[in-house]
Amino acid sequence: MNNGDMQGSIGSVATVCYSVLQCATVGFMKIRTITQRELRNQSAAVLREVEAGRTIIVSRNGTPVGELRPIKRRRFVPRAAIVDAAAKAARIDGAQFRADLDAVVDPRPYD
Repeated sequence: MNNGDMQGSIGSVATVCYSVLQCATVGFMKIRTITQRELRNQSAAVLREVEAGRTIIVSRNGTPVGELRPIKRRRFVPRAAIVDAAAKAARIDGAQFRADLDAVVDPRPYD
């Protein structure tokens, strides 16, 4: 396949390279590439896919220009778990900690 064949079927040589990388990761990352037009026309469906965990690359004229990916949801941590973690944490001397910080970081950098 020459560059002319690739350009006609995929869009550009840069996209071909990107698509090869994408294909190598698609097995575990759930990545799909869509066009700007598809995003515009099918935005609700695209956002449902993203919400379901899929990463979507948006391309314009065959060149990737953006990535839509799910946001990691904040997980609620019960107060009891925080209290338990704090109880098991190492104790520090606040004054000594401050002195150690001051020894390596100038507390007044603009004086």
